[in-house]
Amino acid sequence: MSNQTVPAAEIKDINLKAEGKQRIEWAERDMPVLKQIRERFRKEQPFKGLRVSCCAHITTETANLALALQAGGADTVMIASNPLSTQDDVAAALVGEYGIPTYAIKGEDIPTYNRHIQVALDHKPHLIMDDGSDLVATLIRDRKDQVKEVIGSTEETTTGITRLRAMEKDGQLKFPAISVNDAQTKHMFDNRYGTGQSTLDGIIRATNRLIAGRNVVVLGYGWCGKGCAMRAKGLGANVIVTEIDPIKAIEAVMDGFRVMPIAEAASLGDLFITVTGNRHAIDGPHFENMRDGAIICNSGHFDIELNLVALEKQATSRRPIRGYMDEFVLKNGNHVYVLAEGRLVNLSCAEGHPASVMDMSFANQALAMEYLVKNKGKLEPQIHTLPEAVDQEIATLKLHSLGVKIDKLTPEMTEYMNSWDSGT
Repeated sequence: MSNQTVPAAEIKDINLKAEGKQRIEWAERDMPVLKQIRERFRKEQPFKGLRVSCCAHITTETANLALALQAGGADTVMIASNPLSTQDDVAAALVGEYGIPTYAIKGEDIPTYNRHIQVALDHKPHLIMDDGSDLVATLIRDRKDQVKEVIGSTEETTTGITRLRAMEKDGQLKFPAISVNDAQTKHMFDNRYGTGQSTLDGIIRATNRLIAGRNVVVLGYGWCGKGCAMRAKGLGANVIVTEIDPIKAIEAVMDGFRVMPIAEAASLGDLFITVTGNRHAIDGPHFENMRDGAIICNSGHFDIELNLVALEKQATSRRPIRGYMDEFVLKNGNHVYVLAEGRLVNLSCAEGHPASVMDMSFANQALAMEYLVKNKGKLEPQIHTLPEAVDQEIATLKLHSLGVKIDKLTPEMTEYMNSWDSGT
C-alpha cells in the first residue's frame, strides 16, 4: 500500500494483511481476464468520482474484483454477503494493503451483518454490487430518499435475481439492475464447475468422509445442482436428485441420476446437498426419516433451505462435533449432522470457487458496472442482461488466456446462414 491513511473498517485482525495479500496475488495469477479489464480501467477511469457499495463474499477472488474497481477510480466500500464466508486475511489486506474500507468478519452475528449493510448504504452509493440482494432490498425498503442517487446495481446470484424479480413485479425496483447471473459466462461455468467443485471440497474438508459408495441426495437440478451431482458422481457416489421442475427432472434422469421426491430420498441419503434457492427444501418430516449419521449441508445462498428451527425442536441435544459441524440427536435416537449452520458450505468450510472460474464471473461484474455507467439514464428501471457481445468478449479473452484457438466462419458459411433459398 502507498502512504495513504488506513481507512475505517471492521475486520478481525489487521495483522493478517500480509498473508491476505499473498493469497490475493496467488488468485490473480489465475484471473487473466479480470486482470486485462483492470489494466484498461486504470487507463480509462470509468468510475472516477463514483461511490460503489459492494456486498459480496470477501474472498481472494472478490478482492481482485475490488482492485479492478479501485483501478477504475471507484470509491468502494466492501461488506460481507454472508456471515461465514469472509476470509479474514483477505479483509485485512483490503484494508491494510490496498486502502479499501471493508466491514467483514468470519462468524459475525446477524446484528453485526445488518449493521454492516447500513454502513454500506451510509456510503451513499451511486452503484451497488449485490450478492443476494440484501443491499438493494434494504435500500428500497428503508432508504427511499437515496434511491434517486443510484445509477444501477448488479446481482451475482440466482437467489438475488429471484428477489429482484419480486421487487420489479411489485413496482418497487426504481433503477436498472443487471443480472450478472444470467450471463452465459457466469452461470454455465461458475454455477456448474465452481459450485460443483467447491461444494464437494467444503464437505470433504468439514467431514473427512469418503464420498465413493455413499448415497448423495442433491436437491435442485439447476446449474449449481448439475455441478454438485456431476462432481459427486465423479467421486464415486450414488446420486439421487430431487426437483420440482419436470424438464430439469427429465434432464437429471437422462444424465443418469435417480430422481424422486425428497420425502422418498430422505430415508436413502447419506449426504444431502441443497441448491434450490428456496425455503425449507429439507423440512421437519424429512429429518425424522433420515438414516442415523446423515450429513446435511446447503450450498444455496441463504440458510433457509434447511428448516433448522424444526430440527432443533425434534432434537434432544445439539453439540459441535468438528469445526463447522453440529450433531443433532433426534428423539428416535438417530444422529444428524449439519455443516456450517446451514450456510454456504463451500465458503464456510472451504475457500469458495476456484479463481479461474471466478475470473469470468467477476469479469461480468466489472463490465456490468461499466455498462451501467456508460448507459446512465438510458436503461429502464428493471432487470437487464448484459449484451451478448460482452459475453462473447469474455469467453474470447478466456480462451486466449488458455491458449485455445477456435474456427471462424468462412464467407460461404456466413452467406449460407443469411440465406433461405438453399435446400435439398
